[in-house]
Amino acid sequence: MIATTSLAYTPASHFRSEDVGDLAALCLRLEVETHPKPGLVSHIDNGAHCDMDAVLLIRSAEALAPFFADLAAAGAASAAMDRLRAIGIAAERAMLAATGGVNTHRGAIFGLGLLAAAAGFRHVYGVRRSLGALIADRWGEAILTGPVSLHSHGANAARYYGAGGARAEAARGLPSVYKIALPALRAGRGFARGDEAARVHACMALIASVEDTNLLHRGGAAGLAFAQAQASTFLAEGGVARTDWQARATAIHRAFTARNLSPGGCADLLAMALFVDRLEASC
Repeated sequence: MIATTSLAYTPASHFRSEDVGDLAALCLRLEVETHPKPGLVSHIDNGAHCDMDAVLLIRSAEALAPFFADLAAAGAASAAMDRLRAIGIAAERAMLAATGGVNTHRGAIFGLGLLAAAAGFRHVYGVRRSLGALIADRWGEAILTGPVSLHSHGANAARYYGAGGARAEAARGLPSVYKIALPALRAGRGFARGDEAARVHACMALIASVEDTNLLHRGGAAGLAFAQAQASTFLAEGGVARTDWQARATAIHRAFTARNLSPGGCADLLAMALFVDRLEASC
């Protein structure tokens, strides 16, 4: 187990890009240290994944910290999307080297990387806006018009099913983070079940609402509908406010695993919400 409260974000007056990188990596580790997340890898089990485990994900997160720091520094220097993309490509290479070729965090590199860059920009220019709004304003058009991956499972599913995917989410200012994950995370904390329970609550809220292209890739439209229905029922029946929330969430986790369903996009969005929650609460 990792310490989940060991890193306090540095106040804006003492901004260091390395702190942003460390915070991003911590949020990836916190996502791993959340159980039960339906179909996803955690410190308890591997969910619907046979190619990765918690140790591999944490190794990946640690390898990515310097690149998130570079992205924060690039944002502070008012870099254009081409520069951010180049750092992201280097980060992906480092991830694959650290994991032996396993794609552990490609989506998180994109989303958390943009948040890190926005954090750097906001510090230097003193803009009193959310990180998501800054991403949409500064890089939204470039995100939508930039090169499209021809090989990723998520991109293929987005094209086939007409889902927006990560690019559309980022270009719109991360509405799933701000309108779904953050309110659910904070509501979950209000039930006094602990921060891990709050993270499960936020994860379920994301699964219930997001057109996760990883779910579409693994289970098609029927798999996505099943996942959303399971998570919606969990929330409608009280979420983590109920004393038996762990047993109910574990049953959903096992059902996802049996169907080979893994909401990897929602896992990335959860890590992004944790980043925004900690950083924006300190500003």
